[in-house]
Amino acid sequence: MSSKIHEYDVDVVWTGNHGTGTSGYTTYGREHDVRAASTPTILGSADPTFRGDPARWNPEQLQVAALSQCHMLWYLNLAATAGVVVTAYEDNAHGVMVQDSSGGGRFESVTLRPRVTITADSDPDVARQVHAKVPEVCFIARSVNFPVHHDPVITVGDNDRQN
Repeated sequence: MSSKIHEYDVDVVWTGNHGTGTSGYTTYGREHDVRAASTPTILGSADPTFRGDPARWNPEQLQVAALSQCHMLWYLNLAATAGVVVTAYEDNAHGVMVQDSSGGGRFESVTLRPRVTITADSDPDVARQVHAKVPEVCFIARSVNFPVHHDPVITVGDNDRQN
């Protein structure tokens, strides 16, 4: 397959000027809006540890969410191709970031914990194997420099739900 280039444009607008700009570390808000064409605005801030608003998304949460979303979307694609019928999918993803003495930091790891329900005529072993194939194709997981672990739980549903 030949290479294809995909481009993504996002606007980030700081809304945290409380009247004196960044005249001091404690004088300004970390609030900002994340916007992209035709999508709802994401209300962002810093992690509460860094004077952020806990009612708004922070970049670290968005990083973990992006990994979880990418894994799920590729999983559903690969499951359908492998003949596994998924009727429900939930992930309780967990990210660990380490802050160093300079104040900077980095993600140490993210663990995805998808809970997948499949139909009774789907093979649970194949459903589990599909999770192992996702890191080979997930755009976000292939772009980060820390490990992304997977701890899936596969359930064969007798009362299949449509979500």
